[in-house]
Amino acid sequence: MTASSFGQGDSSLQAAGGFKGLQQLAHDFYYAMETRADAAHIRAMHPTDLSESSDKLARFLTSWLGGPALYREKYGPISIPRAHAHLAIGIAERDAWLACMQEALEQQAYSCDFKAYLLRALSVPAERCRTQD
Repeated sequence: MTASSFGQGDSSLQAAGGFKGLQQLAHDFYYAMETRADAAHIRAMHPTDLSESSDKLARFLTSWLGGPALYREKYGPISIPRAHAHLAIGIAERDAWLACMQEALEQQAYSCDFKAYLLRALSVPAERCRTQD
């Protein structure tokens, strides 16, 4: 798979290892959030038990990367801005979220091209979550 094919059909989902691969990415993402000092503020925005948050992220990413609508099937429709509107998310929180994702991506056996593509692509919904300047 080439970098130019990411984002077409389910090519990104396949590069991520499907739903199972995204479950691992979500697990590693929340592990980074729990262990990084710069992520303590965003960790505090989540419930104590991160199981559902991890499931939601893996399911969201599955459909976002061209797969079946697993998030909608289990949790209903989602609007990224509305889902985060009640949270104080500024530039620092967005950047901490992306740093956690970068750390999680480093743990995956994805190609370097796909890791770079996915981090760039995820910067869009991360920015859309921002509720403050």
